[in-house]
Amino acid sequence: MPLRDTLTRVDADLAAGQLPVARQRLRGLVSSFPNDLTLRRRLAETYRLYGEPAEAGRWMYLESDRDAAETSAFEARYGTPERRMRALAWSGSESLAGTAFARGQLEAVRVACSDSMGHPVAWDTVPDGTKTDSGNSPVTGFLAGAGCLLAVVAFLAIWVNGLVALFD
Repeated sequence: MPLRDTLTRVDADLAAGQLPVARQRLRGLVSSFPNDLTLRRRLAETYRLYGEPAEAGRWMYLESDRDAAETSAFEARYGTPERRMRALAWSGSESLAGTAFARGQLEAVRVACSDSMGHPVAWDTVPDGTKTDSGNSPVTGFLAGAGCLLAVVAFLAIWVNGLVALFD
């Protein structure tokens, strides 16, 4: 369905009080057109109607006239640069943003994420938040193995005890 037709349906849904349907349509549009700041603003307005300041802040994060309380709520909910980068759901380079403020915000989030991950990241390869190095020490591995061994020995002891009691 073309963008204009979907926006017409969103307007009709909002007029009819069907907030969930309008929100879902706008989420789909933002997924299809992640670099359209106008769609992000419309989605934020819908979340305001829901009373969801963190989500409104998420979708207004790239706007200079954003609400400070909503921005704080977004930053609190998505506490790490990696989570913020995934939540913003941008696609492509910062240069695709329609305003200098949006470009600056996107660059700041990407740089913070790169610093946090220890290597450069791009919007098209947003990290999933998992580290490739688990950071487990040899002691942790030993303790896990010892715990498993202890569980097996306890199971066998109970099993042998039951077998002896059966034939006694």
